[in-house]
Amino acid sequence: MNSNYYAILMAGGIGSRFWPVSTPETPKQFHDMLGCGQSLLQKTFARLQQIIPTENILVLTNQAYQNLVLKQLPAIKADQILLEPEMRNTAPCILYASLKIQSKNPNAITIVAPSDHWIENETLFAEHIQASFDLCEKEDALVTLGIQPTFPNTGYGYIEFDKNEKNTFKKVIQFREKPDYQTAKSFLQQGNFLWNAGIFVWSIASITKAFANFQPEMFALFQQGKNSWNTPEEATFIAENYGKATNISIDYAIMEASNNVYVLPATFDWSDLGTWGSLHEKLEKDTNQNAYQNITLKCDNFTGNIIHTQHIHTVVAKDLHNFIIVEHNQNLLILPKESEQELKKLLQ
Repeated sequence: MNSNYYAILMAGGIGSRFWPVSTPETPKQFHDMLGCGQSLLQKTFARLQQIIPTENILVLTNQAYQNLVLKQLPAIKADQILLEPEMRNTAPCILYASLKIQSKNPNAITIVAPSDHWIENETLFAEHIQASFDLCEKEDALVTLGIQPTFPNTGYGYIEFDKNEKNTFKKVIQFREKPDYQTAKSFLQQGNFLWNAGIFVWSIASITKAFANFQPEMFALFQQGKNSWNTPEEATFIAENYGKATNISIDYAIMEASNNVYVLPATFDWSDLGTWGSLHEKLEKDTNQNAYQNITLKCDNFTGNIIHTQHIHTVVAKDLHNFIIVEHNQNLLILPKESEQELKKLLQ
């Protein structure tokens, strides 16, 4: 296994759209949402271990989740967990991790991946990442993986690429924000738009240069700590300075500003598992398209629903269609799937 390969595993989100299972105390990445015996974090970690040495996988998370990470990933050491004192979006934490890696190995090639995605064909995923590593070893390129849209989804950002590009890696024209339905339909009709999966590959040299060019203040802030990386002083520097960084995503901070961005259209089945509805799509369903686990269901005229209970129950239901029904820790969610984007607002 190549010692120059590294991974930055993003595990700091709170997953509020998966309430009541996902809470600020125990977010969705620490739950077995798929009923496979592993949490989403554990599944993602195992997937990365196919191509990345275990000791080169860094986990970015909130300070509150350090013990959870160590419990679920016993193969890693405490110094592989990078703790964010506060949430500042993805750009500051990626820069922090990148500079830490650079101090160890300036020749590193890195994948940045969320911890809560569902990927069906993990062998194919590994092949995509290997191809991206190979490109980034040879060229000054920032690579992102794009997912072929299957319907006009308004919940994802999109990547527009050069439709005349014949190479496997397509030059990115621009990143597009989450569209309305009609705009999303036009994206699919044009044929050169992909869903933005938030998975990136680049060399440490390329990403740190990009930060120096496009986020000079943030880069200068973190460079002040270069003598503390991978030493006992690192935690003190981060505690005192991390909150001074601009609250900005990697897309806004780097990807949209750079002219060396390429997208690899992914051919594996993928979901960001962002909502109960998206989980329903991936779970095994009965003949009436109901998805449920660990329950006895007695129903009539009951279709297209997802039921998730913390403990084994008998559920009796009639005349209900396309609903989300979730019970966890004395909380109960009953919501039409078409209204699931309103869950955050309802909780507030």
